[in-house]
Formats: sequence, C-alpha cells, structure tokens
Amino acid sequence: MDDQVPDEVDDTSGEHWLARDFEAHRPRLRAVAHRVLGSAADADDAVQEAWLRLSRSDPGDIANLGGWLTTVVGRISLDMLQARSSRREDSWDTELAGLVAGGDPRTAPTQRPVPTADPALEVELADSVGMALLVVLDTLGPAERLAFVLHDLFGMPFEQIADIIDRSPAATRQLASRARRRVRAAGPEVGAGGGVGEAGGARPRAVVSAFLSAARGGDFAALLRLLDPDVVMTSDEAAIAMGSPAVLEGQLAVAERFSGSAQAARLAAFDGGIGAVWMLHGAPKVAFRFTVREGHVVGIHLVADAARLEAFDIDYLRD
Repeated sequence: MDDQVPDEVDDTSGEHWLARDFEAHRPRLRAVAHRVLGSAADADDAVQEAWLRLSRSDPGDIANLGGWLTTVVGRISLDMLQARSSRREDSWDTELAGLVAGGDPRTAPTQRPVPTADPALEVELADSVGMALLVVLDTLGPAERLAFVLHDLFGMPFEQIADIIDRSPAATRQLASRARRRVRAAGPEVGAGGGVGEAGGARPRAVVSAFLSAARGGDFAALLRLLDPDVVMTSDEAAIAMGSPAVLEGQLAVAERFSGSAQAARLAAFDGGIGAVWMLHGAPKVAFRFTVREGHVVGIHLVADAARLEAFDIDYLRD
C-alpha cells in the first residue's frame, strides 16, 4: 500500500525524511495508544492510522511533529474507545431469549464472531503497566481514561489534552483528577509494575473473561475447566418468568447452557463483584453475577428485575 510506512525509499526524497522522523516517534506513540486502548493490536492500528494522516498532511504546517503525532494518536484512540463501547450494545434480544430460555445455540441466528486478542501481546501490556491498573482503567469512561493516561503516565499538558477530547482545560483536569481518585482508591498495589492476586479482583475478572470467551466460541471443554464441579446457577423471579430455570446444578448442565452463547455480553463489575450484562439501547436488561473461588466459577446468578438492575452501579470492563 502506498500509505504504509516505507521500508526503503530514496534518501533524497521527502518521504524518506518523513518516514524516518515518524519512526523515531513510533515507540512513544505505540506506548500511548497501548495504555489508552489496553490492546497491542488496537495500538498498532492507531499508530498506523496516525502515519496515514501524516502522509496526507503538509509537514511544513507542523511545528512540533512529536506533539502533533501524540495529539493525533490520542484522537484516534478516543474514537476507537467510543466505537468499542457502542458496538457492544447491539444484538441483545435474540441471543438473550435463547440463553435465558435455554434455546439450542445451533438454531440461533448466526452471530459475528468476537475477535480474540493475542495473549502474548496482552501479557506484554500487563507486564509494562500492571494488571491491577489495567483493571481500574477498564472502569473509566473514554475521555476520563485518555485524560488520565496522557497526563499522569505521559505528562501531556491539560491544555493539549483538552483539545483532543473537546473539553475545557478545567474540565479535562477534573476528568484526570476523578480517574486518579479511582486509581488510588483501588489500593497501593495499583501502579506501573503492580499486580494483584485472586483476592484482589484481577483473578476473578480473568476467569469470567475467559468464561465469556469460551462461551462465545462454543469451547465446551474450556467451560468445563473453568466451572467448579458443584457450580450452581440461580435466577431471580424476573429471569424465571423469561424461561430460565430457578436452579441449575453441575458442570455439564451449566456448560451446556452457556456453550455457543454470550456473543453480546459485556464484562462488568457490579454489586461488589464481576459478571456480565446484556444491554438494549444503552440500558441493562439482564445481569449475570459470577462467584469465583480458586480460579473456578462456583456460582452464577441471573438478575432481570428492573429495579435491582437500576440500583446497580455498573462499571463496564474490557474483556
């Protein structure tokens, strides 16, 4: 492609100098996008899009190439975060009806597969940022997350960040301050190299995320590995009215219920724990509260009661 960063070009060409200068900034740009987006693959896409925009611009109009590129990557990352949030709210009603009522996933309408991240790339991010911090960042809104990452992790002035998120510098400062309070409230283990054990919350999140991935992919064996032999699924009265059994017990029964489902699920933290939420037009309709012990799912509780759902303070996470 003509817009790809060239590997070899004529040293006398303007494109050579532009590509060389861009490559000098690439590590920082990728680090910014990596921490904002939480995905190595998405970060690479954002950086490549920044090159495309640079290659179509007049370099003579750019006084500070590093600042210009960081601003562009910030805007691209913000757009990607917002698009990611909106994409995950669709396709609720058909799938949920089949899941709650126990329909055969083989007869359900075909769902677009959910992309699977490269585990090695995500481990790289977890090692460089800290798993606990990633968990907290996943609870922040797009603008809040961008303001915190760009200012607190990369030292960008609030005036420059404000231009990216289309807010005043004062409002941008408040966003970063609010994010900082949530990071600090998560405990001293949240930091650049911090980790968190199973009791701290990261392990249950990873287990539930793996469970949702296995359910989406119809990986029955993986579901069995993640479920405790004595796992119990229960439902509130509203979910029972929708066709869910009041109680479902055992690995096989629960795995069969979820295998091939969860395509439109959103990983979420609510009611003091981790689970999944189905939404319709931006409103939660059913919450699945997971109980995890020693790396296995021991309980799943379905909540469809509108009043209880409204009372939940739901933080949507990235899985």
